[in-house]
Amino acid sequence: MVIAIDGPAGAGKSTVAKKVAKKLGIHYLDTGAMYRAFTLHVLKNHIHPDEIEHIRKLLDTFELDLSDESVFIGNVNVDREIRSEEVTSLVSYISSLGFVRKKMVELQREIGKNRDIVAEGRDIGTVVFSHTKHKFYLDAAVEERARRRIKDEKNRNHTNDVIEMIDRIKARDFYDSSRKNSPLKKAHDACYIDSTHMTVDEVCDFIIKKISEQKQE
Repeated sequence: MVIAIDGPAGAGKSTVAKKVAKKLGIHYLDTGAMYRAFTLHVLKNHIHPDEIEHIRKLLDTFELDLSDESVFIGNVNVDREIRSEEVTSLVSYISSLGFVRKKMVELQREIGKNRDIVAEGRDIGTVVFSHTKHKFYLDAAVEERARRRIKDEKNRNHTNDVIEMIDRIKARDFYDSSRKNSPLKKAHDACYIDSTHMTVDEVCDFIIKKISEQKQE
């Protein structure tokens, strides 16, 4: 079973996906962390974003390990570093590169091949696991998403100004939804959830109930 949760920045995908996975006793896959890890790897190797062939070669030797909801490059835990401002400002561009997405999708499908998972990202229901019938698109008003992003401990190095965060999120939304490779969009058969006025538990309970209903169809 694959439960796909897509949505824009700050919608609460990670929090909800982790909790749903825990309640169901299955594996949680944060695909965004995978792209952030590779972006960090590019930065650590001092490769300029325009050096496409260097980025491509770096991908061939990229050692990624997702263990216990932590992210490792080689044997180094990079949970904190992948949430840095520098990585955040570059990850949309790196993840838009076709060869990067192709490699990551292969890894994601491999992870979900022999286990039940909750996978969250921006193209899970449209590309990575388009076959699953358990698809959800989690959204919220941009103002609420900005407030959530500021409160999120993972993003504590970012601005605390709501207006500035709204502008950043809008820019990220535009980039993600207009990119050529696997743009952010709701899968035609995904269940849309506006979580603006919902608690995390309410969203999780809704998703779990919906999955139960889908299994009976």
